[in-house]
Amino acid sequence: MPLIAGMSLLLICQFLGELVVRSFALPVPGPVMGMLILLIGLMINGRVPDSLRKAGEGLLRYLTLLFVPAGVGVMVHSDLIRADFWTLVITLILSTAVTLGVTGKVMNWLVKRLESRGGRP
Repeated sequence: MPLIAGMSLLLICQFLGELVVRSFALPVPGPVMGMLILLIGLMINGRVPDSLRKAGEGLLRYLTLLFVPAGVGVMVHSDLIRADFWTLVITLILSTAVTLGVTGKVMNWLVKRLESRGGRP
């Protein structure tokens, strides 16, 4: 029963995210807004309910199966990928470099902020 309650909570958050995105015409995917709603709910609650933990662990156990459709899509659209191969490679390299740079800057900022408050990094 806890697994059903946890999955229901996840689906309710996703539904609310879709509802918010479509109501306000936001340029954000509904599931991302649902995760934000879930995060806010968890921050207010202060802890992760056991039912949600069990549902999350169950989903993570089979996460690799969720990559099968993406792999099939890559195989089906190999002609499109081949046509724009270098554009994709350059975009992936640049986006990875930007992500690493931004992550490093944010970590430096957080460490300095923690040290200025007298904490340890």
